[in-house]
Amino acid sequence: MWAEGVGGAGAAAAAMLLALLIDRLWGEPPARMHPVVGMGRLLGAGGRWAGASEARDPDFRRWAIGAALWCLLAAGIAGSCAAMQWLLGQAPVWLAVPLLALLLKPLFAWRMLQAEVQAVEAALQQSLEAGRERLSWLVSRDVTQLSESEVRESALETLAENLNDSVVAPLFWFALLGLPGAALYRFANTADAMWGYPGWRGGRYWQWGGKWAAHADDLLSWIPARLTALLLALGAGGLPLAKLWCESRRTPSPNGGWPMAALALALDVRLGKPGSYVLHAAARPPEARHTQSALQLTRRAVHLLAALTALGGLWSAYG
Repeated sequence: MWAEGVGGAGAAAAAMLLALLIDRLWGEPPARMHPVVGMGRLLGAGGRWAGASEARDPDFRRWAIGAALWCLLAAGIAGSCAAMQWLLGQAPVWLAVPLLALLLKPLFAWRMLQAEVQAVEAALQQSLEAGRERLSWLVSRDVTQLSESEVRESALETLAENLNDSVVAPLFWFALLGLPGAALYRFANTADAMWGYPGWRGGRYWQWGGKWAAHADDLLSWIPARLTALLLALGAGGLPLAKLWCESRRTPSPNGGWPMAALALALDVRLGKPGSYVLHAAARPPEARHTQSALQLTRRAVHLLAALTALGGLWSAYG
């Protein structure tokens, strides 16, 4: 098992729990030291070759360039993390565990996600325009015509989807593959955000150059997205699984619909993206109180994840 080099699965579980504590106490490191910001810079530079300067369909050359660049960058990031993990394996456990936690922490972002969603709600209490402006920090969609309930829906969808993308999925891959797994996932998710949406963006055409990035993120998110929905369902005291399955299929994404549908059903509110999809359409639009309920529920989901991690570590150590 990968964790044997740093003291076994129990030590790996301890590192994950310590990383969650570090996140709660201090949040994100400075941008100049943040590895995900560094990934974004690399992807931004690579985008000059992956993205096309003119629309051409099909464009298999651009697809191949995008795929090759993705694989090259992913290999470099995962390889450097594997080297760091190997070096930690040479250190005593009492030193390796906190260092591993410090390296893991920037690869997920739970405190920041909660703060951003709370900031949107606080801005909405000032004015609709302030809420729209604050939401624009979180989403790429046009916010200028959104109503108050639609702003809130967008914020809650971001909370649910990023509970997977920014918390559960990187920790899931850390549990399976260690630091390289968590870093590879965050790279894939960042690449999808920067390269994976088809059409024109940033003066580049991404219909073909970003296909590999989009499908890689879909693959790596498949299990974690469903695990996130399960954690939300457990945190809510149970949800009708048939209804969850049905609602989750209404979004274009094969994964994003799962945590969003779970949150919509748990809160008994409607969530949707104008002109694209609606989840739990028969329910009422969310109100301010639902934002607080959503934050409480997602905290319970993260606490459940931490508890399962602790139990897994104890089982490995004493089972």
